[in-house]
Amino acid sequence: MVEVVFETPRLIGRRLDSADRETMLAVYGDAEAMRWVGDGTPLTAEDCDRWLTVTADNYRHRGYGMLALIERDTGAVIGFAGLVHPGGQAEAEIKYALLRSVWGRGLATEAARALLDYGAAAHGLQTVIATVAPDHHVSQRVLAKAGMERGALRSNKDGSQTQLFHWRPPASDAG
Repeated sequence: MVEVVFETPRLIGRRLDSADRETMLAVYGDAEAMRWVGDGTPLTAEDCDRWLTVTADNYRHRGYGMLALIERDTGAVIGFAGLVHPGGQAEAEIKYALLRSVWGRGLATEAARALLDYGAAAHGLQTVIATVAPDHHVSQRVLAKAGMERGALRSNKDGSQTQLFHWRPPASDAG
């Protein structure tokens, strides 16, 4: 049985397995959806296979990584979200992508909030960042609604810029 990591009113986040490859390809192979991700190039089936391997390594070494998002009402995998460390960066970074058929329903925000809570509660993460294209206003609203704060623009090696967001868990009232 694949490990469930979080549950929300409409979603279940569980660890990836090889059966997720087809939906991965549907999400990350969609050129329209991927225009905001990395260099905008859709992933191939081979890329998805590599990603499954990297994710399994992340689970072993960090205890967390990308997750499949299952819609409770249908039981279908509708996207992916997780906490990762691209290029070995120190801070955990939140990532998400959903099938276009479920866009606009608040599911990305629901998943992002659950991931932030999970990262803090289960792994003691004190900082989580997100990166987004400066013109991708929809994703910026998702991050803000999830409780992340807009940070500075970061210059990339290729001359482009990335909008940073950051999150820290709320201060404890214990004392």
